[in-house]
Amino acid sequence: MDAFIQQLFADPEMLRMGHHQRLADRNLGLAWIYYALGRVIRPSRAVVIGSWRGFVPAVLARALADNLEGGEVLFLDPSLADGFWMEPESVSAHFRGLGTPNVRHCRLTTQAYVGTPEYRALDAIGLLMIDGYHTAEQSRFDYLAFVDKLAPDAVVMFHDSVVRRDSTFYGEEARYEHTVCLLMDRLRATPGLEVLTLPYGGGLTLVRGRPESRAALERPF
Repeated sequence: MDAFIQQLFADPEMLRMGHHQRLADRNLGLAWIYYALGRVIRPSRAVVIGSWRGFVPAVLARALADNLEGGEVLFLDPSLADGFWMEPESVSAHFRGLGTPNVRHCRLTTQAYVGTPEYRALDAIGLLMIDGYHTAEQSRFDYLAFVDKLAPDAVVMFHDSVVRRDSTFYGEEARYEHTVCLLMDRLRATPGLEVLTLPYGGGLTLVRGRPESRAALERPF
């Protein structure tokens, strides 16, 4: 694991985006939780929606590779922030270089992916990380798109889930407000769900269970 962390943090970009990482002591921050859940749940499949440079997909893929069962990470990112995820060969080389060739990237939004045959065949997702466009509306779409495809013991993770703040991640002209925390309030009030928020880094919320009703979740924000 030390060699993996060293390789991961050799890229300064892997220290960004609020996962409470720290280079000085090779501390993965919140990613220790991502890795631990991968080892404990031992899923055959994890899904990650959004990542700046693949930090979360790589950590989860390492966890699955370290399990006897193995497993794959499906990574959805349409490369809207910049061109990093545009070329399939360079994306594959990026993850191979991190020692995580079991990441499979799809350059699609969730809205586009749900229209594919692959999505219709997808099931038994053991871990789902939602870390794409950080509005309550988009996070809700991401969650509801996959909730019926989760394995019984699955955990859903929402990053940047604690506070409202302005973001210029997609450029100054596309400034928007992070409002994922509004969805977390809805999830806490939804019967059938266990919800735990950790206020470190950008904030991480863990969700287990299935909503008994979607009525409150589907109300406008």
